[in-house]
Formats: sequence, structure tokens, C-alpha cells
Amino acid sequence: MRRRTFDALMASGGLVIALVLFVGGALLLVGFNFANSNVHSQLADQRIFFPTADNPGLKDPRIGPFIKQYAGQQLVTGAQAEAYADHYIAVHIADTGKGTYYAGKTYAEMGALQKAHPTDTTLTDARNTVFKGETLRGLLLQAYAFWKIGQIALIGAIVAFAVGGVMLVLSLLGFWHARKVPDEVEVLAPRVKAQTVTA
Repeated sequence: MRRRTFDALMASGGLVIALVLFVGGALLLVGFNFANSNVHSQLADQRIFFPTADNPGLKDPRIGPFIKQYAGQQLVTGAQAEAYADHYIAVHIADTGKGTYYAGKTYAEMGALQKAHPTDTTLTDARNTVFKGETLRGLLLQAYAFWKIGQIALIGAIVAFAVGGVMLVLSLLGFWHARKVPDEVEVLAPRVKAQTVTA
């Protein structure tokens, strides 16, 4: 096969790969924008705010180190949703009924206890509180997961554009090389051994 033909074929293949990468990167970017804006608007609609910096609850080592950075801010990002769910709501759920026989129990576990103690109204109230907390925590963590998928899509888009750019440059170099190489040059042509002439 002639080297010029080989270069043209490889460069054309590179252009196709670059095009696929650019299209894939654009789709990933659309996915990122959708996830990011959707999570932001859904969380903003909830009007959840972090405690202010002077809130005594932030002194709790289970809370403060994780949410101090967001003190007083409105919860509008996936990272904030995770921090609020895992280091604010979860702590308050764990503290529900502190010092009682149902302390630290989940909503489902409290249901089993409620059957054994049907007249305990404090258990019923605590179970309702835990239910609300677990529900909100689950919704916030779902928003966090959706946001995280968007962040991964953004990274994928950047990689796709970068690799697509490299492929485009290599393809253009391949076309340039195809124009420069002489017509008679072959790819992987067998080498002819030099014959020695004996007298």
C-alpha cells in the first residue's frame, strides 16, 4: 500500500474519532448543565438555610467541622446537600429520644418497638420526627447523587474534548504528511537485499 494512501486513511479515521469525541463531549456537557441546574433549582425551592456561624449547635464536633464553611448560606448545591444530610440532619435523628430505650433507632426499628409499647406517645412523636428527618435526608442525598453524576459528566466532557482535540491535530498532521510523501513510497514494503557481484 502506498504511504500516501495509508496516511490519508489513518487521518480520515482520526477525524471520525475526533468528531465522535466532540459530539460525546457536547452531550456530556448538556448532561452536566441539566443535572446542575435542575439540582440547584429544586434545592433553592426548598429554602433551606444552614445555621449561622454564631449558632451553638456548630460547636458539636459531629456538625461544626462539616458545615461551618456553609454557615448562613442557602442550600443550593449537591455538596451542600450531602453535608446538611449527613452532618446535620443525621446527627439530629441520632439524638432523637436520647437517653430513652428507642434512642438511635431508625423509623423502621421504632415501628417494631411501637408494637411492643402501643401507649407510649413519646415514642410515637419521636418516630414521626425520625420519619420526617429520614425522608428529608434521603431526598437531599438523592439530589447529591444526581449532582455528583453531573460532575462526573463534566469531567467526561473535558476529557472527550481534550482527546478529540489531540485526534484532530494528529489527523491534520496526517493529511499534511500525506501531501509531502513521494508517490512511490510504500508502507511496509519488503526490503530488497543488496546483491554482491562476484567476478
